[in-house]
Amino acid sequence: MTSGRVTVYFAALLARTAEGWEASDTELDDVETLTDLIDLARGAAKDDDTVLAFIEHEDAWFGVVRVDGEEDPHIYVSDAAAAARTSYGSMLTDELLGRDPEDDLDSLVDLDGTEDGEPDQDDDSDPDAPVPVGPLGDGDILTDLGMEEKELKALDGDALESIADMLGCSMEGLEAVR
Repeated sequence: MTSGRVTVYFAALLARTAEGWEASDTELDDVETLTDLIDLARGAAKDDDTVLAFIEHEDAWFGVVRVDGEEDPHIYVSDAAAAARTSYGSMLTDELLGRDPEDDLDSLVDLDGTEDGEPDQDDDSDPDAPVPVGPLGDGDILTDLGMEEKELKALDGDALESIADMLGCSMEGLEAVR
């Protein structure tokens, strides 16, 4: 029996442009992997400038993925334990913890060629490692933009608005779709 509860996410992209920061809401319908989210952010970039992909889940947690051109993305999640219990949040926490989402499937059926489900020798991830309660990831993700780690960790349900404010980005268009 399902509870019928609908999971509500809010997602936005904050893209740096020559004129400043531009905010836009975004749909996560086609985002199934972290790579999809990164591609979505890179698609919003102007001349390989910085883009922040922001995901918020019902004031329980928020995540920021920073994409700077073709560099590896930086990820921050406000509450890893809460995020890990949701689809988009687990996508972020799995990456931060070095977990492969396919590990869950591998544990059900031994398809990797090892005997008796024996772990691969070159796999450093621990699929049974506990997910920490609280922040996880790059706390300095916004430091060079003006927000120190301490300030980021203090954010709550209005995190996107606080980050946009700090960047000097208008939230008018986004507030209408919230």
